[in-house]
Amino acid sequence: MRRSRCLLPVLGLLLMTTACQGDSSAPAPIMSNGATAAAPTPPADGAVRWSRAVVWSGDLNSCRQGEAAASRDCLIKAMQSGGAGPDAVRAAEQLSSGGELAFVTAWHEHDGIGVATVAYPFRANTNEGTRLIDASGNRIDVDTVQWDDALRADPGVQALLQAHPQATPFAPAQADGSTPLDGGGVRLLYRTPLRDCHACANEGQLQIGYDFDAKRNFIGQQVVPVTP
Repeated sequence: MRRSRCLLPVLGLLLMTTACQGDSSAPAPIMSNGATAAAPTPPADGAVRWSRAVVWSGDLNSCRQGEAAASRDCLIKAMQSGGAGPDAVRAAEQLSSGGELAFVTAWHEHDGIGVATVAYPFRANTNEGTRLIDASGNRIDVDTVQWDDALRADPGVQALLQAHPQATPFAPAQADGSTPLDGGGVRLLYRTPLRDCHACANEGQLQIGYDFDAKRNFIGQQVVPVTP
């Protein structure tokens, strides 16, 4: 993980338990507590820089039947015939390069960081995700946090896994505001529910802070305690 004096000290993981309740091939960076998350996807030379122009909303019924159903070519053709601009089509091509089809449906800015809502129209579950776009055009996927040995060694995680051995992060992550960092930076907070299965009740929450410097370039991510 890239480090900076702007980063706040890591406070560890606080689980909030309740009763019964192809974008990049780069290696994932290691968060300071050991958890892994997606590496930012840099814009390729000549590639479109994501902005409000990558948004499209239209009809994909033509891609839900017949031999061309759920194909990348069908998605692109449907977008083009549905009035999608060239940036929206290019963004969909970038998102769909790993074998899964996706396109951008919404865009807004949060404290100078671009926030793109991504649709996965042909998934059986979890049809929506989020990318954060920094000042250099890097795209950070907030829905890829996975357990690893270091995170499982956290006392809070150990306590939860003793009661719920199958608990794991289930996307999509939900935005939970932002906090300022020293030197003019900002941390955007996202919470991911922990469950035993997709349809199970939440057993806790994992909160990640995505940190950006004063120029709004991505500098790393941290596990942040959940505040009740």
